[in-house]
Amino acid sequence: MIRTASCAFSGALLALVGGCAPNLEAFFPPLAAVSEVELTRYAGTWYEIARYPNWFERGCAGVTAEYTLRDDGSVGVLNICRTPQGAERSRIEGRATVENPQEPGKLTVFFATAPFGAPYWILALGADYEYAVVGDPSRSFLWILSRTPTMDPAIYESLLDRLPEWGYDPARLETVPQPGNA
Repeated sequence: MIRTASCAFSGALLALVGGCAPNLEAFFPPLAAVSEVELTRYAGTWYEIARYPNWFERGCAGVTAEYTLRDDGSVGVLNICRTPQGAERSRIEGRATVENPQEPGKLTVFFATAPFGAPYWILALGADYEYAVVGDPSRSFLWILSRTPTMDPAIYESLLDRLPEWGYDPARLETVPQPGNA
């Protein structure tokens, strides 16, 4: 998830990660995304529970992402960064598309600040769409998302246990305080 307008080049950074190598799997082991995603169920508000540290979210707390379905089949993206006290600090809007309907868990996110899209791959998704794990094929970015500002500790731990099988180091994760839950 890409977040802040104050870091307007965040989309460009992710696009460089996803766009410089025409086939990232030539440089990294294959990364599987979920094979089924109902975008109507994925739409809505997600709370960022944990993430790999990145410069464009530095100082962000209470991060949320709002996904909405668009008439053209794409997904509207609104990412909001808040202060630890809950005040909105910045926002960035974009859109996401599924490039290949045979791989619905592999989306590409576009922001006006970037000349091309960045990979947004859904690696895990709760049966009731109550959580999601999102990453990219370079393993540079990772987010654990929840429909609520907190996540059941048992679910969180089970997701941490799965990260190495996807090529992610759980020790790199930082938790994201949500106002009222810090």
